[in-house]
Amino acid sequence: MSPAHWIYLLGLAALIATVVARKNVVGLAVCGTFVTALVYSGSVTTGIAAVFNAGIVAARELLPIFLIIAIVTAMLGAMRGLGADLMMVRPLQRFVRNGHLAYLVLAVVTYLLSMSFWPTPVLPLIAAILLPAAVRVGLPPLAAAIAIAITGQGMALSSDYIMGVASGLSAQGAHVPAGAIADRALIISLIAGVVALGVSYLRDVRTKLLDPVVAAAATLDLAAAGDGDVRAEARGEARAEAGGGTGSGATATLTATGPAGPDEEPAKPGARARIVAVAVPLAFAVLLAVMLLGRFTSLVPDIDDGQGAPLVGGTAALALVAVAVVADRRNWLQSCADHFTDGIGFAFRTMGVVIPIAGFVYVGLSDYSGEILGKPDGTTGPALLLDAIGHVQDHIPHVPVFASFAMLLVGMVIGLDGNGWPGLPFTGSLAGELGHASGADPATLAAIAQNGASWTGGGTLVIWSSLIVVAGLTGVPVIDLARRLFVPVVSGLVVATAVAAVAL
Repeated sequence: MSPAHWIYLLGLAALIATVVARKNVVGLAVCGTFVTALVYSGSVTTGIAAVFNAGIVAARELLPIFLIIAIVTAMLGAMRGLGADLMMVRPLQRFVRNGHLAYLVLAVVTYLLSMSFWPTPVLPLIAAILLPAAVRVGLPPLAAAIAIAITGQGMALSSDYIMGVASGLSAQGAHVPAGAIADRALIISLIAGVVALGVSYLRDVRTKLLDPVVAAAATLDLAAAGDGDVRAEARGEARAEAGGGTGSGATATLTATGPAGPDEEPAKPGARARIVAVAVPLAFAVLLAVMLLGRFTSLVPDIDDGQGAPLVGGTAALALVAVAVVADRRNWLQSCADHFTDGIGFAFRTMGVVIPIAGFVYVGLSDYSGEILGKPDGTTGPALLLDAIGHVQDHIPHVPVFASFAMLLVGMVIGLDGNGWPGLPFTGSLAGELGHASGADPATLAAIAQNGASWTGGGTLVIWSSLIVVAGLTGVPVIDLARRLFVPVVSGLVVATAVAAVAL
C-alpha cells in the first residue's frame, strides 16, 4: 500500500483514539483530509482544495437525509402549533404506570414512530410527551435515553424498512434486490435491538429506578410545556461534549416555552387539532399499507426500490401544507415557510457536525475521492479504504461465519463517519465478493454490514452522530450515554450476526 493509504488509516485510528480521549474530532477530520490529499497528490493546493471539496461532496450526499429530517420536523412543528401532536401520543401515557413499563413503552413507541418518520425528527415529540411521564414514574433519564437510542437510532434506522434508503444503497454494490437486503436487515436489527434492550434493562433499569422524590426532581429538569415546544438549551454544551471541548461532561438541560408546566393541564385542543391528530397518522398508515401490500402481495403495484423516502417526504410536505391551512387559512403561506425554515435549521444543527467527518471518510471511497481530489470528470479516484480492506480480504477464511463477522467489522468501521450510509454501496460490493468466495448469501452479508454501519454511525456508538440529539433532549452527558450503550449494542450485533450467519 502507498503512503496515502497509511496516512488515511492512521487518520481513522486517530479519530477513534480522539473519541476515547474525549477531544474534538471535527478539526482532526479536516486535518486528516488535507494531509491525505497532500500525500496522495503531492500538491499543497490540491490538499487545501480537498478540504472544501470533501465538505461539498458530504453535504450533497447527506442532503436527502437532512431534507427529510427537515420536512418531517416542519410537519410536526405545524401539528405542535395546533396541539395535535399531543393528542396523537397522549393516550399512550396511560400505559406508563411504573419505571419498568415506562422503559418498554418508550422503546416500542420510539421504534414505531422512528420506522415511520425517521428517528431524529420525532425525538422532540417523544421528549415532550413521553419522557416526562416516564421519568415521573421512576425511569432514570439515562435509561430513557438508552431506550430511545437503541430503538430509534439503532433498530429503526439500521433496517430502514419503510423508506428503504439504506437497503437501496446496499443493493447498488451487492447487485441483489434491495427487498432481499431489507428483509434480512429487519430481522438482524430486531435481534440486535432485543438483545441490547435486555442487557440495558438488566444493567441500567431494573435496579436503578428512581424513588418518588428523586423522580419528581428529575421531572422538573425535563419540564415540557403543554404545547410540546421543547428544545435543548444546551445543544452547544452537548456538541462540545461530543468533541470533548469542556472535558467535564456537562449535562445538557431542557427548557420549554409556554404557559403550562409539567404538572399543569395544557389548553384543551379544539376540533381542528383532533382532525389533524387523526388525519396525519392515518395518511402515513395508508402509505405504509400500500408499500407493504406492494412488497408482499400483487394487490397493488410494487413500489420501486428507494422510493420509500421520497414518498414519506412528499407525504410529510403535503401534510405540512394541509395542517398549515387548517391552522390558519389567512397566513398559511407564511406558516409553511416558517416551519420549513425551522426544520432546516433543526436538521443542520443536529447533523451538521457530521459533514466534515463524513468528508474525510469519503476520501477513502472511490465513488467520491475523485471529485474531492479534483480529478477530471469520469476519472475514478483512489479507493484507500477499499484497498486496505482488500489487502486483508485474502486472509479472511472463506467460511460464512467468518465472512459474516468480517462484514460486521467493516460496517462498523464505515459507520465512523457519524452516519454510516454513504459507505453502504462499498459494503454491498464487498458483500458480493465475499459471498461468492465463501458461499454465504450476499444479501445477508450486505444486511449485516448495513446494521453494523447504521448502529455505529446512526446514533448509538459514535458521539458525533445524532446521539448528540438524544443526549441533549434527555439531559444526560453524551459521553456517558455512548459508554453505557457500547456493551449492549455490541452484544446485540454479535448475537444477531451469529444468528444471521447460520440461519439467514
